[in-house]
Amino acid sequence: MLAADVVVAVVVTKDRPDTLQLSLEAICAQSRPVDHVIVVDNGADPKVAEIVEALDLPTTYLPSRRNLGGAGGFALGMLQALALGADWVWCADDDGRPEDDDVLATLLTAAVDNSLDEVSPLVVDISHPDRLAFPLRRGLRWRKQRADFRGIEVLDGYASLFNGALFRASALDVVGVPDYRMFVRGDETEIHRRLLRSGLRFGTATGTAYLHPDGSQEFKPLLGEALSAQYPDDASKRYYTYRNRGYLMAQPGMRWLYPLEWVRFTLYFLVQRRDVVGWREWVGLVRAGRHERFRRG
Repeated sequence: MLAADVVVAVVVTKDRPDTLQLSLEAICAQSRPVDHVIVVDNGADPKVAEIVEALDLPTTYLPSRRNLGGAGGFALGMLQALALGADWVWCADDDGRPEDDDVLATLLTAAVDNSLDEVSPLVVDISHPDRLAFPLRRGLRWRKQRADFRGIEVLDGYASLFNGALFRASALDVVGVPDYRMFVRGDETEIHRRLLRSGLRFGTATGTAYLHPDGSQEFKPLLGEALSAQYPDDASKRYYTYRNRGYLMAQPGMRWLYPLEWVRFTLYFLVQRRDVVGWREWVGLVRAGRHERFRRG
């Protein structure tokens, strides 16, 4: 059945032709071949068009003269994949790539064997593949090493989206596609929230991985490592991170986190950084998100 199923890869890119090419080469080299590749190009770059045209697979190139962000790019690509008749939609970013040639085959097997509607690989640091690219908290403990998951075949109820995430087409019927208003930052968390509320089965296959630049430096420890606060160095990333988290904390399934959000970021800005201006900016962005004021930053 898996051999007959149609797998469509969706890759969203903007201004990264070099890393995109590495990503596409890894996708095209899978031992279980991808049936079709869709590239959504938020930069409408002729170089990207050339890269896609040179692939030895059926492809669809979707240039956008308006930057749709990651959220809009994946929404467009996923809908196009469904329109093409995909049974599975495999999502990839342009700055990462599958660890080896068997990632897709491993994910498909894990999905079928464990009746998963969505399955993701571990997302590991591209420079140090023994470490996670993003720290994962399980209970009171932070998991930062790949070895922390030794002996666990599938991590139920957790998935890093959209770095190598594989969705059944029927799962997208239930959870939908990313909310374009999110633009960047938080769109993966919003889909994760929908997955949790949907009753669908999903998880992470720990036996395979997706390589991605390290993102752990954004998470600043508080009270030892009992808590953490996310602080991107880039002002634009902070804008979308905090505004979108304000929206997310107002949604069903995440409202219980809102008081903790105030504790964490008040501690971080006022106690650890002594940054009253930064705290006020955070408060304003969170309120904008809660009131669904999705203006571009």
